[in-house]
Amino acid sequence: MKHHFLRHYSFSILLIFSVAVGAGLGILLKEKSAVLKSLGDVFLNLLFTAVVPLVFFSISSAIAEMSDLRRLGKIMGWMILIFVVTGIVSSCLMILGVKLFPPVLLGHPIFELPEDFRQNNATARIVRAFTVPDFAHLLSRQNMPALIVFAILIGLAASLAREEGKPFVNFLTAGNKVMMKVIHLIMFYAPVGLGAYFAHLVGTLGPDLPGSYFRVIAVYYPFALFYFFAGSSLYVWLAGGKKGFRDFWGNIMPPALTAWGTGSSVATVPANLEAADRIGVPKDVSRIVIPVGATIHMDGTCMGAIVKISLLFAFFGLPFHGWGTYATAVGIALLSGMVMSGIPGGGFLGELLIVTLYGFPAEALPLISMVGTLIDPPATMVNSTGDTVASMLVSRILGERFGIK
Repeated sequence: MKHHFLRHYSFSILLIFSVAVGAGLGILLKEKSAVLKSLGDVFLNLLFTAVVPLVFFSISSAIAEMSDLRRLGKIMGWMILIFVVTGIVSSCLMILGVKLFPPVLLGHPIFELPEDFRQNNATARIVRAFTVPDFAHLLSRQNMPALIVFAILIGLAASLAREEGKPFVNFLTAGNKVMMKVIHLIMFYAPVGLGAYFAHLVGTLGPDLPGSYFRVIAVYYPFALFYFFAGSSLYVWLAGGKKGFRDFWGNIMPPALTAWGTGSSVATVPANLEAADRIGVPKDVSRIVIPVGATIHMDGTCMGAIVKISLLFAFFGLPFHGWGTYATAVGIALLSGMVMSGIPGGGFLGELLIVTLYGFPAEALPLISMVGTLIDPPATMVNSTGDTVASMLVSRILGERFGIK
């Protein structure tokens, strides 16, 4: 386990180290650290340039390759519904967490919003941005929701084209793999870019910024662990009663520890499938729900997105309250969880979506870039074990009697 932990978290440790070095430089250099900002801008510009083709190819290729699952529409339908419901529940729990224990305690905003931000609030952006009047507008990160809708349509069309569409599906798949490699290459520069940017931030903002990240950990970890134990217990009791509860907790710890140690939901799929077999989940259900869930079912990520959103609201002096604000945050949390998973550097993609959907300026991205790294172990554990939970719920809805005498 120690070997797996070091192998899979070595880059995260490097990022944390580079940010710590950058923060130290910021404290020493103070206002002079502004000269390092350009090194951080290079990293941000590369990410923002890659995000549009990355989102398009990752979503369209995933949908185009799911044509073999259409015959199992009922399983897929209930699976998606359960994914959405559990994502909403986990997001609402974290909203309660950040309201009870705000991750940022500032008496004033430390960043200024663009002039048009308040006129073009997040809710209005989502409502109006699902379509654009010209194809060229899709090539801007400012129109990310419309790009996602277009990518879904392209994926569906490629799937419906069957044999005639196979070359195009292969193109989408190859494009997805190429863009993943692009992100991988950009991430080599991440330690330098993030370290330089944090030197600038700490040098100009002072010690308030690092203290906020300690509060993020203090808020996220207890609520994520509570959801893992209490939420999972409730779901599996609904799925299989007392015996389902006992079977789940008797078999889920190996996948949970694997997820914590590897930081990858995809790497945990084999352990989850084995646990599902031991619990008694029908294989035709578990073989669909768990692999698909490893890429689009992210309860822990949804909780992390709420923390990131509340963090940005505090830094920019926006009130994080009201049903409209909460509903928008939950919707964006679900979306960021679904599109970021299974992608190298996917945490940055989810954070890019948060920043662009709300319309925050580019400098907002580094502010939340470290949150995903700090909360990754419990988030991955919640993400991964939730797939086994979902397979039990789908089986129960379909009338399977596993775990029930």
